[in-house]
Amino acid sequence: MIHATGADSMALRVQGTLGAMDNSELKRLRWRCRRGLLENDLVLERFLELYGSRLTQKQVKAFARLLDCGDKELRDLVVRRSEPGDPDLVEVVGLLRSCWRSEQ
Repeated sequence: MIHATGADSMALRVQGTLGAMDNSELKRLRWRCRRGLLENDLVLERFLELYGSRLTQKQVKAFARLLDCGDKELRDLVVRRSEPGDPDLVEVVGLLRSCWRSEQ
C-alpha cells in the first residue's frame, strides 16, 4: 500500500481528510470495481491500490458515482475519448487516467 508522503501528505492533512475512507467502505468499492471489461478492472484496482486509503470523502463519492457508469462510458473517460460532464468528477477521472498511463 502506498501512503501519502511529503507534499501529498501535507496537502491531505490541510484538507483534514487523511484516512477518510474506512475499511468496510474500501471493501464495498473494491467489490464494485469488478467489471465486465478487464481493462477497466485493471485501472480501477490500480486506482484503489494507489489512492484508496487517502481519498477525501468528496473523492470517494465521485468515485462511487463513476462506478455507476457502464463499462464503455468508463473506458472512454479513462482513455480520454470523452470528458466528465460533472465538475465534481474531474479530479477522480484525472487520478484514474494516471493509473491507466502507468499501466502502458
